[in-house]
Parts: sequence; C-alpha cells; structure tokens
Amino acid sequence: MSTTSPETSARPQRLPIHLLLTLLSIAMIAPFVWMVLTSFKSLAEVAGENWLPGEWHWRNYLQVFKTIPFTRFMWNSLLIAAWVTFLQVLTSSLAAYSFARLRWRLRDRVFFLYLGTMMLPGLVMLIPNYQLMVRFGLVDSFFGLVMPAAFSAFGTFLLRQFMMGIPSALDEAAEIDGASKWQIFWLIILPLSRPGLLTLSIFTFMGNYHSFFWPLVMIKSVEKYTLPVGLLFFDSSHGQATNLLMAAVTMSVVPLIIIFAFLQKQLISGIQTGAVKG
Repeated sequence: MSTTSPETSARPQRLPIHLLLTLLSIAMIAPFVWMVLTSFKSLAEVAGENWLPGEWHWRNYLQVFKTIPFTRFMWNSLLIAAWVTFLQVLTSSLAAYSFARLRWRLRDRVFFLYLGTMMLPGLVMLIPNYQLMVRFGLVDSFFGLVMPAAFSAFGTFLLRQFMMGIPSALDEAAEIDGASKWQIFWLIILPLSRPGLLTLSIFTFMGNYHSFFWPLVMIKSVEKYTLPVGLLFFDSSHGQATNLLMAAVTMSVVPLIIIFAFLQKQLISGIQTGAVKG
C-alpha cells in the first residue's frame, strides 16, 4: 500500500513554477543590487563590466552630503508625501462613504463620471493644474505641490469597494441607537475599513515620495526641491557622477524599505481583503 501523500507527489510538478519564480526574482532584484554595488565604486569603475567594485569607496555617501543638501531634499520629499497621503486618504474616505453607504439622486452616475477621470493621463492634466496654481499664486510653494494630488479617483474606488463589503445592518443598528451619519462614518465604517486605508496610504506615500515631473515644473527655489529633483545636481555639463547618484538613490529608498518592512502584513491583508470584497 502506497504511503505517498498528495503533497509529496505534487512537489515535482511545482518545481518548474518555483524555478520560474526564482528567475523572475533574480531579474527583479538585479538592478537594485547593481545600484548598491555601484554606489561604492569610483567614477572610473562605473563603466566597467565588473559588478563588484575593485576598491570600496565608502566616502561616496559622505560626498553626497557635501555635493547637495541631501537631508533638506529628503525632508521636503517626506513632508510632501506625508501631507498628500493624509489629505488623499481623508478625501477618498469621505467620497467613498458617500458613494458606498449614502443614497442620493444620480449617485451611481456621478461615481462613474468620477471614475472616468482615471482614464485621463497625468500629462493631460498638467497644463490645467499648472494654470490653476499660477492663478492662485501657488507656484514655487509646497501648497501648490500638495493640493492637486490631494484627491484621488483610484483611492475613492478602492475604499468604496471595502465599504460596500461592510454589512448595511451595522448602519441601521447605529441609526436606531441615534447615531448620526458622521458618527456612523467615524466610529463604525472607518475602523472597519482600516486595511483599505493602510493599503491606500502605502501606495500614495510611495507614489508621491518619488514624484518627479510635477515638482520639477512647480518648484523654482533650490531649498524647496524634493529629492528626485535634487538628484539632477549629479548630472552637470562636466558629466554625470553616477557613483554619487547611486549612493543618493540608495539612501533615498531606505524610508520606503522601512515602511514596507513594518507594514507588509497590513498591505498584503488589505489587497487580499479588497480582492475578496470587490
């Protein structure tokens, strides 16, 4: 009588999948490894074929701080990303609550129109947004960077899917107890939507932390540069300091790695919950 379990017999069939996933993982992590190793090379070694530096130049990281105000640029990026994340989660949760839990005339049609803005490329909205910022006198200001990104159709859609999965009986029970619409939103719906809020927060923060084109157009003062724009200082008429650029980029991804390390379980849980509810 055979004692081979179904799990044991399935292992050979999973081997090609595991090999494919391993190759894909190596292909995805290879650019990151090259970036880190290049940050320790001399400028002459960057164009070489060897991945490992012949001599480890640890002072490249110190040279970054001497070449540009790296701390200032990173602080600007963190500040802008944090404010955009806060405002986008706030506005998206309020809009999602209205579209998912409240009943009003033409609600679904308005939602589909709102959702249609996701089809517009960001470059199409660049000129109208810039003209609005010029009219309001917000060019070369942090407020001008934050406001156009404070509203998100994607965030509204994502949170709406979470809120639609919450039983409506909770709203009815709260209304019987005398709760207002605001109390239902703040005390019931918002806590139950926590996985979706965290997922949207992570995506929004990461997307805005590395935002390049909009800050490049809006900001004129060097002291207000965000980190992606500030890294342009390493590309001058005298050539590109690729080794220092890679050192700066390596340090710039540290906050994102820390955020993902602490919140990866919540991120995965939020995506899975949204997939089930959607």
